[in-house]
Amino acid sequence: MKQSNPGSSALAAPTLRLTVLCLLAACAASVPAAPRKSPADSSTVTVMFENDLFGDRDEQYTNGFQIGWMSQDLAQFYDAELPHWMEGLSDYLPFIDLPDSTHNIGLSLGQKMYTPRDTATPALVRDDRPYAGWLYGGLAFVSKTETRLDTVEVQLGVVGPASLAEEAQELVHELRNLPVPQGWDNQLENEPGVALIYEHRDRPWRSENVSGIGYDLITHAGGAVGNVFTYLNAGAEIRAGWNLPADFGTSLINPGGDTNAPSAVNDPRLRNEQRFGIHGFAATTARVVLRSIFLDGNTFADSHEVDKEYLVGDLMLGVSVTFWNTKLSYAQAFRSREFDGQDGSHNFGSLSLSITF
Repeated sequence: MKQSNPGSSALAAPTLRLTVLCLLAACAASVPAAPRKSPADSSTVTVMFENDLFGDRDEQYTNGFQIGWMSQDLAQFYDAELPHWMEGLSDYLPFIDLPDSTHNIGLSLGQKMYTPRDTATPALVRDDRPYAGWLYGGLAFVSKTETRLDTVEVQLGVVGPASLAEEAQELVHELRNLPVPQGWDNQLENEPGVALIYEHRDRPWRSENVSGIGYDLITHAGGAVGNVFTYLNAGAEIRAGWNLPADFGTSLINPGGDTNAPSAVNDPRLRNEQRFGIHGFAATTARVVLRSIFLDGNTFADSHEVDKEYLVGDLMLGVSVTFWNTKLSYAQAFRSREFDGQDGSHNFGSLSLSITF
């Protein structure tokens, strides 16, 4: 009988293991790496919350909330399969034919509320701003490159009791066991509101590196016209940190569309690796205010009003973190006096969360 060779058995086991490992390695090499996502395949949802309790004061611009959606990049606005009337509207946009641009459609829904400093009295506080709420929806048309962003937005909404600002503030104060404001019977009358907004952003200065330590400067200018607010604005934001997002900065709840959506594939939220980033930012904005219903009062009815300041400035200091497909930002905002007799400047906190998917 032929006897087996123990040496050959001992050799067969490691040879078999090596063969299996080689086959597995070959299979792994043949499977392509997951492709880096593109803004053309990515939509962004942003939730923003602002409140002056972050500044230990409950007055003036006292609360704001907005949820917004920004579409994936589009070659043309028509690619979004908009209703016919919206497609016709996009034909009149001033930046529709700019070369080398991609486009986005943005939708938003938000609410803002304003109160005087003394909310304990039910009487009208004549030397302070009116109680007011603004409930609105927005439709934004965006054209952009990696260094330029142009936005035209239409906002429609209502000021007055129909804005539900009184109910929202009373609910929050009751849940947090805070004193309920007593003067909402003096708020502005119901009035439909419309605003047409234009915002232009540029990135004139940025570091060469795509990842790692970086910095950039983002400027903005624009304006709005409507019965709710009419103004001109200009300002800038400087950012510095690790793995800066390839977007157009962090803003307050202001008209002009969402600035948080990625504009290039090198955004850390779209990479397959190095998806964590952190940076600090400082921004300033100046506005020439020609009309603000929240200070000037109702357009078509007699109401409480105060003498507004025509030049108002904001300073914003904050930090932003990106992780995976998410961007989380917090900023403290400092706003100059908005009307004659206001007791100094006002400050509030702004928190935003963006998810790109």
